[in-house]
Amino acid sequence: MFPPLQDLYRIAPELVLCGFGMLVMFLAPIVPKARHGALAFISLLGAALALGATRFMALNPGAAYSGLVRADAFSLFVHLIVIGVAFLAILGSVDYLKREDLDGGEFCALILFATAGMGVMAGAHELLTAFVGLEMSSIASYVLATYRRDEPRANEAAMKYFLLGSFATAFFLYGIALSFGATGSTHLDLMTPLANDSSHTLLKTGLGLIFIGLAFKVAAAPFQMWTPDVYEGAPAPVTAMLSTGPKAAAFALALRILASIDAAAPVWFWALWVAAALSMFAGNLSAVVQTSLKRMLAYSSIAHAGYILVALAAAAASDRMELGIAAALFYLVSYALVKLGAFLIVAHLGGAGERHVDIEDFAGLGRRQPAMAACLSIFLLSLLGLPVTAGFLGKFYIFNAALQSNQPSLLWLAILLGLNSVIGAYYYLRVIVAMYMREPEREIAAEPAPWTLSIVLWIAAAGTIYAGLLPARIIGYATKAAMNIR
Repeated sequence: MFPPLQDLYRIAPELVLCGFGMLVMFLAPIVPKARHGALAFISLLGAALALGATRFMALNPGAAYSGLVRADAFSLFVHLIVIGVAFLAILGSVDYLKREDLDGGEFCALILFATAGMGVMAGAHELLTAFVGLEMSSIASYVLATYRRDEPRANEAAMKYFLLGSFATAFFLYGIALSFGATGSTHLDLMTPLANDSSHTLLKTGLGLIFIGLAFKVAAAPFQMWTPDVYEGAPAPVTAMLSTGPKAAAFALALRILASIDAAAPVWFWALWVAAALSMFAGNLSAVVQTSLKRMLAYSSIAHAGYILVALAAAAASDRMELGIAAALFYLVSYALVKLGAFLIVAHLGGAGERHVDIEDFAGLGRRQPAMAACLSIFLLSLLGLPVTAGFLGKFYIFNAALQSNQPSLLWLAILLGLNSVIGAYYYLRVIVAMYMREPEREIAAEPAPWTLSIVLWIAAAGTIYAGLLPARIIGYATKAAMNIR
């Protein structure tokens, strides 16, 4: 039987993304490689139409396909993040693909398929459906990580990502199995323990294993060891996407589980607390000693996963769960803008083969390419949490959520967040000092930024400043999303 039209409306973005992904895959062998830029623009059209298709979700809220997925304000908010990331990542990659002589058709199609999987995760209201979305996103990401097939580091990155990701997926799937055994359902709103003592223990074990699987996906300590090597070895535009879209989708799924399963909050609270503290220190202390900007940003991603985990811990501990959820969503927006922009700058300035990604290679950038240096400075200052940027308000809202919970343990976690922000200031400012206050040891050709990349950088920079100066609309949408997560 054909599904009701409302069900199709509620998954309209995924239908558009998969449709354009298949179209691009069909055209890739037909269109000459020299004209693969046209396929990138077809993919951009698909991402833009998918963004437009979120309007159908907004106008037709509710459950679809017997409650497997939900179209609500929360799902809509996360869809806008992940599809926006895909659009900007494709647009910012056009010149990179041409420079590295890479196949643009397969690259863009894989991004569209990965984004469709992220959308399924964002809207999933049933664990096996979430697992399908997780696998859609992960399999496409594994291939993207090794897209520079002749580069040994890319092959190493993909192998580590695939093997460790498979283990994490196994934990996630086994957790689903145990949770089903304990509750008799995989629908989030029906997962209450059966009337026997063993089911409570079984559900706690299942939720713990699910947490491990999701912690790997968001690069949270102690499951973060894959992150620096994968982010460094993958093509920089792929790293830009991996560090933003999949992380937003995985955090969205974690928030949905936390809000929908009553047993999740008490089981996850201390796991979130410990993972947040470990992630902040492991990421920041490791980033301090890095000489590669790309690797430094990878460790920085681990630290920022820890900051978002503070918001999740606040949501788990507080009667006002919506404060922590809204803080996490706002931070995901600000984080996505700055990380995407920073890694795309590294992709451009790294040159052919990404040979110039050390911090010293950026010395004198303020003189050679002032606009590029200004954009990178905005992104780094936002990651640092300087006022007037989105990163400052993102940390402020997380602080507020932690303090409003009235939990002494979260007060200590907020203090650790502040301490780690001070540690992060060292390595972020070190890059800015190199760009504006040091002369380069060797002259590196300053290639002008292509118009596609310029558009992405100005959108990311303007969005970072806008969210830092006028956050009311974004935090309003985030709060509405948090109120509608169940």
